[in-house]
Amino acid sequence: MPESTAASEGAPPSRRGQIAAGLNDSLGVGLGIFPLGIALGVLVVQAGLPWWVSPALAIGVFAGSVELLLVGMIAAATPLVTIAVTVFAVNFRHVFYALSFPVSRVRPGLPRAYSIYAMIDEAYATYVLMPAAQLSSARMVTGQLAMQAYWVGGGLVGVWLAAALPAPIEGFEFALVALFIVMTLDALRSRREVPSALLAGLAVTVALFAFPDQTLLAALIIFAAALAVRFAITKGADRA
Repeated sequence: MPESTAASEGAPPSRRGQIAAGLNDSLGVGLGIFPLGIALGVLVVQAGLPWWVSPALAIGVFAGSVELLLVGMIAAATPLVTIAVTVFAVNFRHVFYALSFPVSRVRPGLPRAYSIYAMIDEAYATYVLMPAAQLSSARMVTGQLAMQAYWVGGGLVGVWLAAALPAPIEGFEFALVALFIVMTLDALRSRREVPSALLAGLAVTVALFAFPDQTLLAALIIFAAALAVRFAITKGADRA
């Protein structure tokens, strides 16, 4: 085989190839994100909020399930402090994502800042298991940008659908509950996540009895604290 051919086969992909790979990474994720974006757009309109709330949440927050939760909180004029604490508690898991997410493969500056910001569950699952040799800044940032585009686009389609419907869809707000049920069942397939599910049940039980007026917020805070303790204990055991 000529040396030039061997060198070209062993050379890293071009920037265009890396961008194409990132778009390909996002396709499977997009199949799940786009329908959720539609649900977000429909919920925004049915809650009586302006249409632009959907893309604003998808761009400004971009954390998946929490945007669906925020729609109801905004519509109910929930105090800002309560919203902030709730968002923090729901997204607290991202603190642990950062410990193993290959963000070091992303170019410092704006690309790395965006990659950290767009570190959603799907992006984490896509890139944390991928061999480091296959990762590049262009590939990861492109993939994450495409994932967010699916979310924003789905929301806009949902807004259009809700505006075109003759009447609101009754019970559509159950989409958020259904989402969490599916996520829980999926997590329980791995025995490693059973302790987290038990901690979640314990957090809800304590919150129901101790904080009946703020059950959801209290349960989220208790669960986040319990996860932090579990993480510390697990890390300590691994080092020992």
